[in-house]
Amino acid sequence: MAENGNGAAPQAGAQPGAQPGAQPQMKVQVLAQYIRDLSFENGLAQGSLVMPAGQPDIQVQVSLDARKRETEHQYEIITKFRIESKVKDGGQTLFIIEMEYAGLFHIEGVPQDQLHPFLLIECPRILFPFARRIISDITRDGGFPALNLDMIDFMALYRQELARQQQLQQAGGAAPKA
Repeated sequence: MAENGNGAAPQAGAQPGAQPGAQPQMKVQVLAQYIRDLSFENGLAQGSLVMPAGQPDIQVQVSLDARKRETEHQYEIITKFRIESKVKDGGQTLFIIEMEYAGLFHIEGVPQDQLHPFLLIECPRILFPFARRIISDITRDGGFPALNLDMIDFMALYRQELARQQQLQQAGGAAPKA
């Protein structure tokens, strides 16, 4: 078996003499990643800086957006986080984080019918560890214990959004026309 120079076997489609008409090799490159928008509100700073007694209740909302760029094969993927922490019993807000974390991707070789799920599942999966670290740093620097988000199932999130859109279309299609 031939090697590609780093000890690994060459990928399908990369072998010399590959079959004509073979599916093109997929290429994914992260060109940039960045914070598009960030807000941290410290509820304790508005009153006393004493942490209230009680367990925190942390609500995490995540939404996704993908945009085609003018440059061929480039896409901007935006992961939006809204995290609110309140005291369970008292309801006092401890902090609120709103962050849009984006990545600019160059993507080639993904079949058109698989591009949408790829953009909203695989790309956010690549960005998530970096966004998670920023959120952890923000909460720690804001005077709270570092918040380490659990892994997010972007496939389940994608499926939920598809189901929600399908319900909206069915509800819209069943409405009488004026």
